[in-house]
Amino acid sequence: MRRPGLWVGIALLALASAGCGSGSSGGGTSAKDAAAPPQAAQNAAPRQENAPAVQPVQQQERQLVRTADVDLRADDVLKAIGQVKDRARAAGGFAGQENSTKKSGSVTVRVPSAELDELVQDLANVGEVTRSEVRSQDVTDQLVDVESRIATQKASVERLRALFERAGSTSEVAQVESELTKRQAELESMQRRSESLKGQVAMATLTVDVATTPIAPPEEEKVGFLGALAGGWDALVAVTGVVLIGIGAVLPFLVALGVPAAAVVYLMRRRKRVTRTSEAA
Repeated sequence: MRRPGLWVGIALLALASAGCGSGSSGGGTSAKDAAAPPQAAQNAAPRQENAPAVQPVQQQERQLVRTADVDLRADDVLKAIGQVKDRARAAGGFAGQENSTKKSGSVTVRVPSAELDELVQDLANVGEVTRSEVRSQDVTDQLVDVESRIATQKASVERLRALFERAGSTSEVAQVESELTKRQAELESMQRRSESLKGQVAMATLTVDVATTPIAPPEEEKVGFLGALAGGWDALVAVTGVVLIGIGAVLPFLVALGVPAAAVVYLMRRRKRVTRTSEAA
């Protein structure tokens, strides 16, 4: 009697996991609770009552991933980049990728999100700020979804462990162990995703480009008649340049081969004229 119940439990847990992966987290939890053995469900009931419920997204503090790009003009590029890194460390951050020469360079730093605005304003003391852009991406929904899936997956893993302890035959042990390994890998993947999102929320990314001359802002795209006219003119100039390049490439061959060919044609015509004159005489 134990084995049919065990197989049914494994099958229901597999179906519940598939539903959790494609549906909402609430539906996945109900399926897993129905698949759990009666005694396990009774033991899990008090823990579920005491467990804190996930707060609605509207009531939670918004989780923002913040990034910023700043262009600076400075007479000493290397010194300016060094000052940017020192200010990032003083704010509790660290320096990342760096690429610099005497005339231009860039550096990427990670700082606590709460310190990003102050650090961006402080860069005016390093050099002349020619462009500043700060962006925020709301990942609250993603974090709530991942945390809910983690809680559901943990409950699924615990139930599979209980089934593993009850398995009697070698085939039962192998099947439950395979499913448990799969669920554990999925749980670890979700946990890594959650840690990555939390790390991005906690530490903002700041990229600073430094040059000895002001960095030209990107040109605005022209639209309408003037934009079409400018595009047509650019195309005409480009085609004319290609044609001139082709003529320049062919011209040496025309000179080298055309002059002898012209001389041969001239001599042949002259010989014909002399022959006609002699015959006429």
